[in-house]
Amino acid sequence: MKTKLISVFIKSAYNADKSLNVLRRSPLSLNVLRRSPLYLTVAFAIMLGFQSCDLEYFPTDELNSSGFLADESGAQYVIDGCYAMLKEEYAYIEYASSNTYVRHYMQMAEFPADNTCLSGRTTDPLFQATCYTMTDNLKNVGLFWWVGYKVIFTANTIIESYAEGKSQECDQLLGEAYFLRAMCHFQLATIFSKPYSHGRDNLGIVLRTSTNTEETHRATVGEVYDQVVKDLQKAASLMNKSRGNAGYASKNAALGLLSRVYLYMEENQKVIDVIAEMGDPIANLDPDYATYFANALKSKETLFCVAHTTLEDRGQASIGSMYNNDPNGKGWGEVYASDPLLNLYERYPDDIRLSYIKPQYAGSKNMVYFSIPDATGSSVDLWADVKADSEGNYCEIDGNKYRINDELVNGEYTAHYVTYEGKKCSARLTKTMTQRNTFPNYFVTKFGYQDGKPQLSSPVFLRWGEVVLNRAEANAKLGNDDAALADVNAIRRRAGIPAEGEFAAGKMHGYTSVLDVVLDERRMELAFEGHRMFDVYRNKRNMDRQFGGVHPWEIVKYDDPKIQYPIPYGEWSVSGIQQNPGY
Repeated sequence: MKTKLISVFIKSAYNADKSLNVLRRSPLSLNVLRRSPLYLTVAFAIMLGFQSCDLEYFPTDELNSSGFLADESGAQYVIDGCYAMLKEEYAYIEYASSNTYVRHYMQMAEFPADNTCLSGRTTDPLFQATCYTMTDNLKNVGLFWWVGYKVIFTANTIIESYAEGKSQECDQLLGEAYFLRAMCHFQLATIFSKPYSHGRDNLGIVLRTSTNTEETHRATVGEVYDQVVKDLQKAASLMNKSRGNAGYASKNAALGLLSRVYLYMEENQKVIDVIAEMGDPIANLDPDYATYFANALKSKETLFCVAHTTLEDRGQASIGSMYNNDPNGKGWGEVYASDPLLNLYERYPDDIRLSYIKPQYAGSKNMVYFSIPDATGSSVDLWADVKADSEGNYCEIDGNKYRINDELVNGEYTAHYVTYEGKKCSARLTKTMTQRNTFPNYFVTKFGYQDGKPQLSSPVFLRWGEVVLNRAEANAKLGNDDAALADVNAIRRRAGIPAEGEFAAGKMHGYTSVLDVVLDERRMELAFEGHRMFDVYRNKRNMDRQFGGVHPWEIVKYDDPKIQYPIPYGEWSVSGIQQNPGY
């Protein structure tokens, strides 16, 4: 047996794209390369080759796809390297710790929205994402772009090396390559471009559908989305079954992502049609939602996640670390659930989804707190004991008495407010809680407790719960109100909400729009999973961020150019592509 190993894969790891050429001139880039999953994949393959028979080398600058990719075993090594790139730590700009594609994506997509409260300044660039002060030289901006194109380039190598129909195994791997190329293009587009609903002709990202990187320019948003659709359709046609757990792409993963892409494109009937190809999404919901995220890698609900093992517990560098400071595991615990999100959940205290939010109580005294803007343009929480007299509850702040008033939201949910210095402030009643910089510690545990480890998880990119809500939103926009509400009710039943909390045409719980019902349900069901920012802005709604946290106290307009991240300096300064407006 003769094994041919080609250096194209080492070359592709180094020259993942013509973009970010500046890295090639840096001593750091070689260290990054040597730690990259693709480099290690090739090294591992070489080691295996030595254990077999003759080894034949190609020159280091020769591109020859007939060698290492002669059969599916070589392709499998390379595709597995693509999956590894999504979670590998890279020494980029400063250091490797916490520098992963999946961590940066989850934070860049979630923190500019209204589900989280960052409780103080941090040197981590997630601070700039939270406050809309992103710059083109931040490590999250640069690394996310760079690794995304590394994965795309490597997927292109596989796609160029195989003809369809060679074998069922090769078709599966080829389908996975199309899926990964589509997913990375789509995620890059949602971060660095305007939403599709804002116009097809807006500037998108660099579209790479081959390993030829001689020309670099930004395609339009429409061109990028059209290619993503083609790739996902091709991926679904090629994949016959998953190679294992949800850490590998599958036919339904491709169709599930396609349903999201169609939803973003406002192709609502196509959303419904593609979901019909997948089977019954409701039947695939995990009945044990309370433990779902800890078991996401093996759960039937997960369509695709970034698989982590016990050896890949990042500790303080994990996604979950910023959300949760468990005493049995390292964590920063500086990002909490926001007040508006908590108010939604607490309409039904038995909602199982609320179990992923852990208030940190410090006593049994009844307290009230509310947020006000401060002199810096951010906010501060004011805390006081709850007292009572013949007129009801009140609190005292700086010697002044303020009434704690109740009101009905949507005609049936009780909420509280305090009129402070002439302004009505939404207030929360709670037991005494631990705080950081006046903000109460509502830890979030969606990204932890896999195999019992507080900071270990396999972050979910796609799941059936989202697919159900994709269909609900599509039906709401098509005027199929009953079908939309049926899907919402299925999600709510799984969450443990009683029958009286379900929706029907004559039972809207104060809502006037079925779409509003669906969007609130998406907010609760998919919180912290990287959906909320896109859901708000693609529907041309403004983001109300007038609640506690260090972010600016403001309402962000859906057409504000700052909702796009800047193109990284290492890209536009070398390739000359156009920077996004405002940067």
